[in-house]
Amino acid sequence: MAVANPIYSAYERRLFRQLRDKPLPRHVGVMLDGNRRWAKLRGAHSTEGHQAGADNIANLLTWCEEVGVEVVTLWLLSTDNLSRDPEELDALLRIIEKVVAELAETRQWRINPVGALDLLPEATVERLRAAAEATNDVDGLLVNIAVGYGGRREIADAVRALIKDHATQGTSIEELADFIDVENISEYLYTKGQPDPDLVIRTSGEQRISGFLMWQSAHTEFYFCEAYWPDFRRVDFLRALRAYGERHRRYGG
Repeated sequence: MAVANPIYSAYERRLFRQLRDKPLPRHVGVMLDGNRRWAKLRGAHSTEGHQAGADNIANLLTWCEEVGVEVVTLWLLSTDNLSRDPEELDALLRIIEKVVAELAETRQWRINPVGALDLLPEATVERLRAAAEATNDVDGLLVNIAVGYGGRREIADAVRALIKDHATQGTSIEELADFIDVENISEYLYTKGQPDPDLVIRTSGEQRISGFLMWQSAHTEFYFCEAYWPDFRRVDFLRALRAYGERHRRYGG
């Protein structure tokens, strides 16, 4: 068992105290980036990086609960990732299925798959939906599992669903045109009914959103962390919250 570094622990406690009386996010989105580079740095197979990243998810959810976050959205697999090498993709999907099942088994968190599930293998979809059903009655942190997720695809799916919904009601084209607005499109997003993300964290040093929660993040604060996702620690999370709490949020640009 690793022995805690007393200096690190003291710094972590100081960071936690600095959050007192500061605004904290209700909804945190996390782009779990850097698993493959983490593995490459160690001369390991990419699958080991993905597994190491999966092993860190429960830690993050625990840290979020500690400070009262209500919703977490985890981007585990993008629509672009679906074109990866089939062998690597299959291994990654198995890891995702396993970690989602493990999260559900704890019954600490409510699992909610989001994304273009129709693009995923049927076995993966079944396991994601089983986790959601098994935790549907859990009164805890809501965890959006974004798999096969792309921001543009989400918006297209929302508009498509809205149009189909009104087509069944006999709505005319003219009436539909008048009905389509920001509020009504929002009702068809994967995250409908949830607060928009206040804070999005991206690990690995990349400073771009890559289409993550494009619609919902109009007023979101972003925090970019140098650590690869498997190395992301509680102290990194607390630094992100401190940075968020120190910012003056402007909603008009």
